[in-house]
Amino acid sequence: MKRREFIAGLSGAAAISFAARAQSERMRRIAVLTVSAVGEPATQARFAALTQALQQLGWIDRDNLLIDYRAAAGSVEILRQHVTELASLRPEIIVAIGSEAVTLLQQATRVLPIVFTDVPDPIGAGFIEGMARPGRNATGFMLFEYGMSGKWLELLKDIVPNITRAAVLRDPSMTAGVGQYAAIQALAPSLRIELRPVDVRNADEIEQALSTVGGEGMIVTTSPSSQRHRDLIVRLAAKHRHPAVYPFSYYATSGGLISYGPDPVDPLRRAAGYVDRILKGEKPADLPVQAPTKYQLVINLKTAKALGITVPPTLLARADEVIE
Repeated sequence: MKRREFIAGLSGAAAISFAARAQSERMRRIAVLTVSAVGEPATQARFAALTQALQQLGWIDRDNLLIDYRAAAGSVEILRQHVTELASLRPEIIVAIGSEAVTLLQQATRVLPIVFTDVPDPIGAGFIEGMARPGRNATGFMLFEYGMSGKWLELLKDIVPNITRAAVLRDPSMTAGVGQYAAIQALAPSLRIELRPVDVRNADEIEQALSTVGGEGMIVTTSPSSQRHRDLIVRLAAKHRHPAVYPFSYYATSGGLISYGPDPVDPLRRAAGYVDRILKGEKPADLPVQAPTKYQLVINLKTAKALGITVPPTLLARADEVIE
């Protein structure tokens, strides 16, 4: 090879190398969407967990990755506005927290990759075709498997041993509401507890339902409406003296008696891994939907005392957090 051709070859290789490096270092863009309020501690913790996990994978916000965060403060109308706005910004991926966010996003686009968390039934909701191979533009981390819903009834029996009746608050318009109730119902005969399903979708129905529950125990299943009105539910449970079991720790920290459910922050850390893989070329359709790996038991002793309940020492020993 002639010297001039050799130098030209080196120059070409250098140009290709420089172009590849520039391409790899270009600013990428993702968005994060939740129905919760941005000022809530749980929302802040989730946003921080995702940002930190992405940083550990080499994606630095405002350096090589631009992250647009949007929170709807419990309003479906604001959520719709955010979906429209984010679609115009053209992010490469949207991390969607909650079924309502995924529903609206998939109505807007079937192409944009979505990594979801806090979705109880992604197949029933029509977000994916299968757990191992989602087959569409969405994948992520489901809220929990229905079987763990029976644990709520066991905890109610543990904390109120003589209980014989329990109301189960659910949203009948959601497949997840039906699935959770079925899992609780399957366990009820062995614990000798009679169940009463209570269908609630909004604040008025919640207020009316809890005023008629009486002194029986109560289980609050997970749904967008129960999460949106959790402060109302906790307040009414205290007012009407219902021993209640809740699905997430922030119910107990807000005054609820006892909660058992998945760690609300961990799925966002895990979602960062899927964001990383999709940014590097993998497709959501090929990334399996995963179940939670961490669950938390939280007991509020202050609420127990107000209800005249003595929490068994064995139950306290199992708790991840005890609120004095």
